[in-house]
Amino acid sequence: MFKNLSAELKQYLVITANYWAFTLTDGALRMLVVLYFHQLGYSALQVAFLFLFYEFFGVVTNLLGGWLGARLGLNRTMNIGLIMQVIALLMLAIPGEWLIIPWVMFAQALSGIAKDLNKMSAKSAIKLFVSEERQGTLYKWVAILTGSKNTLKGVGFFLGGLLLTLIGFQSAMLLMASLLCVVCCLSLLLLKKDLGRVKRKVKFKELFSKSASVNILSAARLFLFASRDVWFVVALPVYLSETFGWTAWTVGGLLALWIIVYGGIQSVTPYFTGSSSGRVPDGKSAVLWAMGLAVTPLLVVLSLQFESTLFIAGLFLFGALFAINSSMHSYLIVSYAQREGVSLDIGFYYMANALGRLIGTLLSGWIFISLGLSACLLVSTLFIVIAGGISLFLPRELLRENSY
Repeated sequence: MFKNLSAELKQYLVITANYWAFTLTDGALRMLVVLYFHQLGYSALQVAFLFLFYEFFGVVTNLLGGWLGARLGLNRTMNIGLIMQVIALLMLAIPGEWLIIPWVMFAQALSGIAKDLNKMSAKSAIKLFVSEERQGTLYKWVAILTGSKNTLKGVGFFLGGLLLTLIGFQSAMLLMASLLCVVCCLSLLLLKKDLGRVKRKVKFKELFSKSASVNILSAARLFLFASRDVWFVVALPVYLSETFGWTAWTVGGLLALWIIVYGGIQSVTPYFTGSSSGRVPDGKSAVLWAMGLAVTPLLVVLSLQFESTLFIAGLFLFGALFAINSSMHSYLIVSYAQREGVSLDIGFYYMANALGRLIGTLLSGWIFISLGLSACLLVSTLFIVIAGGISLFLPRELLRENSY
């Protein structure tokens, strides 16, 4: 069956499978680190600092990774990411008494570099498989890749809590490293050589996008993802553990389900935004959906005054609307990016994404300790409003395609 598929679809499937496997371990690793070190007595702010280099080097990697992808080929940057993730997992597999903060932060730095090399490569490659005229198809392919990735990240969250409970932190690291070694070998065999490589010499100054649309969308993306991570990354898991007394298994299960639902909605976002009538998103769509999202953190704050069921429902409402916003942004950047050297524009965009995550992660620990979860959610609303305001300057040219 695989042999009968087109060359472009085969490569898309290889890249998607590669991305899925990486994302599964990345989600599990994040949950393992948060819960394991919280169990050891680390405060929310200390746990946040363990991810400082993970997020910081994500910023650097996306900026440089787009340039590397254009020079070396996206297949190479994707495989380099897999290898670096294996090294990071093995670094954390050492005995617990050796896991001092600087060592963990360095391992997380490698993991952050690996994750963003892998993501940038996967998102950039899609642009090369779909012609410029097929914008609706491009939208669907991006939505499927993005959504399925996040669904598996949610499974990874669940897996992280499960592995910590069943086999412990170090054994989980060894198991995931073994899985990625197999994936890396398959990727080296199946992925097309020189995918996305630019024949001309790519200058270093091309790291920074010259496209106004890419720059505006990148700024909006920064605030959008800061609005999620300011309460989700550190504050929420610690809040559930401290306030409700939930175990690592329970916390990991809830966050896993949240991400799974989030990813599922991302995959079908085109159906929420007008694909049945042949429409794809533009700047106006980004503004309207951002304004709808901005209300949800306020609803979650109100729900804190009532029973936990309403609080959990509010979290899932935020996740659903955030998924639609994120999926539209992912389509827009692939659409705006230039076909030649596509990784340059997409790398710059995901640099802004990583910077937003870094800001959100740091603020998550600090604001939670100082003012609590409600304050984190109020800052989230502020960031979403800013993202929507920036999106007002995006192009409002509605594209149509009859075939989906």
